Amino acid sequence: MTRTMSTMVYPREEKLDKLSQEEIISNTKLVMQGLEALKNEHNSILHSLLETIKCLKKDEEANLVHEKSNLLRKSVEMIELGLGEAQVMMALSNHLNAVESEKQKLRAQVRRLCQENQWLRDELANTQQKLQRSEQTVAQLEEEKKHLEFMNHSAVAAAQQGGYEIPARLRTLHNLVIQYASQGRYEVAVPLCKQALEDLEKTSGHDHPDVATMLNILALVYRDQNKYKEAAHLLNDALSIREKTLGKDHPAVAATLNNLAVLYGKRGKYKEAEPLCKRALEIREKVLGKDHPDVAKQLNNLALLCQNQGKYEEVEYYYCRALEIYESCLGPDDPNVAKTKNNLASCYLKQGKYKDAEVLYKEILTRAHVKEFGSVDGLYTSYWGKSEHKHRDSAPYAEYGGWYKACKVSSPTVNTTLRNLGALYRRQGKLEAAETLEECAVRSRRQVSPKGPSLVGGCCGTQG
Repeated sequence: MTRTMSTMVYPREEKLDKLSQEEIISNTKLVMQGLEALKNEHNSILHSLLETIKCLKKDEEANLVHEKSNLLRKSVEMIELGLGEAQVMMALSNHLNAVESEKQKLRAQVRRLCQENQWLRDELANTQQKLQRSEQTVAQLEEEKKHLEFMNHSAVAAAQQGGYEIPARLRTLHNLVIQYASQGRYEVAVPLCKQALEDLEKTSGHDHPDVATMLNILALVYRDQNKYKEAAHLLNDALSIREKTLGKDHPAVAATLNNLAVLYGKRGKYKEAEPLCKRALEIREKVLGKDHPDVAKQLNNLALLCQNQGKYEEVEYYYCRALEIYESCLGPDDPNVAKTKNNLASCYLKQGKYKDAEVLYKEILTRAHVKEFGSVDGLYTSYWGKSEHKHRDSAPYAEYGGWYKACKVSSPTVNTTLRNLGALYRRQGKLEAAETLEECAVRSRRQVSPKGPSLVGGCCGTQG
C-alpha cells in the first residue's frame, strides 16, 4: 500500500525576519492547515498499518509493521505539538491585538486628558489673573472708601476749640437727626430738619448762623441719601449766610467749605472741590495754627482730592506734612498716624513706588506690635525674611517669632495694613508672602468688632 504524503510549504528562512505581524499570522494559519492535513494523513496510515498487522502471520513482517506504526505515532505526536504551538501563537496574536487596541484607546484618552489639562491650566492662569486684578481693584476701592470715611469724620470738638459751637437750642435736635439718620430713618430725619429750619427762619430770619447750621445738617442728610444736587444747594446757601454773619475766616465757614468739597469729591468733581478744600485749609491754619491736628485732617482731605487728579507730588507733600503734625502733636501711636501712613503708601503704590509703600506698611505693623506687646528685638527681621522668601520648612506660624502676635491686635488699621501689604506683594509676584499676610489679615479681622455707622457726628455742620 503506497500513499502520496502531503507536502507543506514553509516560507524561506532568509525572509522570516522581514515578515510583518499580519504575514506571520497568515503563514501560521497555513502551517496549521498543513499540520492538520498531515495529522489526518498520518492517522489514516496508522489505522491502515494496524489493520495490516491483524492480517499478517509472519512474525518478521509483523515486527516491521509495528516499527512503522510506532514511528507514525511519534510523528503524529510531534504534529499535534506543532498544532498546539500554532494555536498558542494565534491566541497570543489575538491577545496582542486586544492589548494594542486597548493601548490605542488609552493613548486617545491621554491625548484628550492632556488637552483638557492644558485647557484647565489656561483657565486657571486666566482666573488667577482676573483674581489678581480684582484684588487690586478691591484694595484700591477700599483705600478710596477709607479716604472718604476719613473725610466724613466729624470734628465737633476741634471746631469748638476753633471758636465755633453748635447753639444750645439746636443740640437736642442735632442729636436726634444723627440718631435717625444713622438708623437710615430718613423719612423722620428730613421732615424734622425742614420743620426746624422753617421755625428758625420765622423767628430769626434767613440770614442767621443757626439757620446756616440747620442747612448744613439737612444737606449732610441729603448727601447720605445721594441727593447731591439738593445737598449742594443747601451748603452753598449755608456758606453764604456764614460768610455774611460770621466773617470769611470763621471756623464754621471752613467746616462748610470742607463739607462742600466732600460733596463734590463724592460726585467726582475733584477740580471744583480742590479750591474749596484749600480755602478751608487756609482758614484753619490762620485760626488754629499750622501745626494743629485739624489742619492735618484738612491736609489729608486735600491730598485725596489731588490724588484723584494724579497730582502725586502735591499728594506726597500734603500727606507728609499731615504725618509730621500728627506725630508731633498726638504721638506715634495715635490712630491718625497709621491712617495717614496708609494713605501715603496708597499714593506710592499708584506711582509704582513699591519699596516706599512697603516701608510704610512695615512701620505701621511694627508700631502696632510694639504698642501691644512691647519691643520685638530682631524678631521682625526673621519674620520679613520668611515672608518674602520661600519657607525652608513647614513650620507653623508660631515659629515665625513674636511678630505673629501682631495679627491678634484688635485694630481695623492693622487689618487694613496686612491686606494692603499682601496686595503689594501679590503685585510683585511674591505670592507666598501675600498668602501669609492675607491669612494673618483674616485672623485679625475675626478679632475686630464691627465699626459703628460713619454718619455719626456728620450732621453737626462743622465736619472736619
